[in-house]
Amino acid sequence: MEQDEMTPALSRSDSFSRPQPAPTLTEKAYQILEELIVTLELPPGAVLSEQALVKQLGIGRTPIREALQRLALESLVTILPRRGVLVSDIDLHRQLRVLELRRELERFLAAKASERATDAERQRLREIAQGMRQAAETADGIEFMRFDRELNLLIAAAAHNEFANRSINQLHGMSRRFWYRHYKQVADLPLMARLHADLAQAIAEAGKEEATRASDALMDYIETFARKTLEA
Repeated sequence: MEQDEMTPALSRSDSFSRPQPAPTLTEKAYQILEELIVTLELPPGAVLSEQALVKQLGIGRTPIREALQRLALESLVTILPRRGVLVSDIDLHRQLRVLELRRELERFLAAKASERATDAERQRLREIAQGMRQAAETADGIEFMRFDRELNLLIAAAAHNEFANRSINQLHGMSRRFWYRHYKQVADLPLMARLHADLAQAIAEAGKEEATRASDALMDYIETFARKTLEA
């Protein structure tokens, strides 16, 4: 495949082949808190305090504060000055608005990733596809969600467009939390996993048109899933 002429050579470097730096304390705090919120360990409506989180996570106040600010940008929490931090509610109508934008961004990212992904990124996409299928076979919702998060991040990175990357990352946490809240009642986990695996495989191997079709098929199901929560 010819190199996309709009992508600088340096951005196409094999980032997965180089040792990755250890996450900063802010990133570590963010990852822990994001998963606690997405998996409802910190439920909607919970009021958090920086001091309690510092003690619970064993991470300093500044990284905790920075992580909470990032979560606020992603609409997972609301910072209440002098009162604490409120975990945001889960709302179907807001989720449907999220999906309106996600559909367009996901299609764009799938197309660009299919053109611009490095060999190492393509290999990891294949591995995630396999992991998705295995998680579906064992009905492991947590493992599926973790693969989902990695896949989202990898597709956004492989598209090599920092503006689209930044935009989509602000939407994924809300979608994962909505999924986790309702998937046991209304989701078809094997189908959801297959659609994710198909997307990963298409980006890795099949080219732009197949990747965009796979993205649309996945988003069709995600929207259907969201609307089914009304029936539940």
